[in-house]
Amino acid sequence: MEIPYTVKPRPDTGLYNAKVGIWLFLASEVMLFGALFSSYILLRVGAPDGFWPDVATGWPHGLLNIPIGTFNTAVLIISSVTVVMAWAALKQGDFSKFRRFMLVTLGCALGFLCIKTYEYNEKFTHYVIRMKDGTAVTGHLDINGHSPRFWTLATITDKKMTSVKVHVDVPNQFRYPVGMKRPEVSHEAGEHGGGEHAAREIKTADITFLQAFVPATGTFFAIYFTMTFLHGLHVFGGAMVLGYFTFFGRKMYESDPERMTNRIEVGGLFWHFVDLVWIFLFPVMYLL
Repeated sequence: MEIPYTVKPRPDTGLYNAKVGIWLFLASEVMLFGALFSSYILLRVGAPDGFWPDVATGWPHGLLNIPIGTFNTAVLIISSVTVVMAWAALKQGDFSKFRRFMLVTLGCALGFLCIKTYEYNEKFTHYVIRMKDGTAVTGHLDINGHSPRFWTLATITDKKMTSVKVHVDVPNQFRYPVGMKRPEVSHEAGEHGGGEHAAREIKTADITFLQAFVPATGTFFAIYFTMTFLHGLHVFGGAMVLGYFTFFGRKMYESDPERMTNRIEVGGLFWHFVDLVWIFLFPVMYLL
């Protein structure tokens, strides 16, 4: 039994089945991410500004790595260009050229996910520490030369540590709120920052709160991990589909090249949507 309209357009919509399906699916995706962005906006405008490094006093600024986020944005934009060029290569009847462009797309997808994994790991070893005198700092713990993940004040207490060494973050152009004068902070260059961290010994008795940059630390990180992880799942899923056609699509291309071309067009539409979500996600999470 032959399924109708897999290549030829439907008379009622003017589109073939797969294209109708992807637009309906993307409509549901718009509602999903639209709800998340709307929730983010409501929480953001209803919260006071948090002046780094005390992420508990309000909405924090400067806790994400802007250069890395910018680079990842460029990676996704490049992948959107190459997926279009891969589709165009199929339209020209050049499967080898299609595969080369698609390999670049898949490489960009893998690169994006690897960079995001690195960024997540950096958050899991980054801590906010509040003291009894009301001050707060952020930075990396230094436990025998290593930065542990997911420690809390209970962890330090259970290990009977009387103090903990912290490489405290020093304000820079990416961390300090725009328009405010950068404070003069004496610090020493170290292995964790080349002048962007200051080594400091903090007594356990002076600490009231210690936790890594994880969802439980605050609303900001709960939103950050929810939205970026969901987006990462979409990148992974889209790469899996495009990868399947890249490595196993020759048989379909040889038997029905137009259908194969349509499949890549549909996959490309999803990939463009994933790219577009990140283009909105990057400025609202990293820059505002």
